[in-house]
Amino acid sequence: MGDAPTPPTYRTVTSAGRAELAVDGSRFLAVAVHVETVEAARDRLELIREEHEDATHHAFGYRIRPRPLTEHAADDGEPSGSAGGPVMNRLEKESLENALVVVTRYYGGTNLGVGRLARAYGRAAGGALGTATIEAVEPQSWLRLTVGYDDSGAVRGIVESVATEFEASYRETVVFEVRVPRRALESFRDRLRSATAGRVEFG
Repeated sequence: MGDAPTPPTYRTVTSAGRAELAVDGSRFLAVAVHVETVEAARDRLELIREEHEDATHHAFGYRIRPRPLTEHAADDGEPSGSAGGPVMNRLEKESLENALVVVTRYYGGTNLGVGRLARAYGRAAGGALGTATIEAVEPQSWLRLTVGYDDSGAVRGIVESVATEFEASYRETVVFEVRVPRRALESFRDRLRSATAGRVEFG
């Protein structure tokens, strides 16, 4: 079958960004982060809620690969379309994927109205993305490899030549946790099988 077609690169947040905005006494704290899954986005959102448990609202938006792209936004109690929508608009404007933006609001006692709220949430989200590092990256996959000590040297050499990140654990056997570009997965597996006469275990 050979390798699958090379997936395109995609734009994402590679280093988190933060911003703060004040509007008529209300404080808007925004954070933009990289997330790989919907579960990771929800976990990060929960951490932010715990960190700012006395805040009034936590509006957010995220866009998660792979295709079909998963998108979700929430106003978290603000008037419909005044918070989550503007956050999502900023993510879409930047064509970002595997990214989450959360805007936390501390209510200042003055009702801003839908229009001013939407502008405030959008500005806060844009500010966080403006301070984040945004790059085009290539899709990656994690693999676990288990080999005996006799094969570990050859396997490590292949891992170092292909993997973008890895960890090795030397116990009864040698276990490698490796991060590899998806376009190279099949050829990477084939090289490992060849180098170990099929003794490498994946899983």
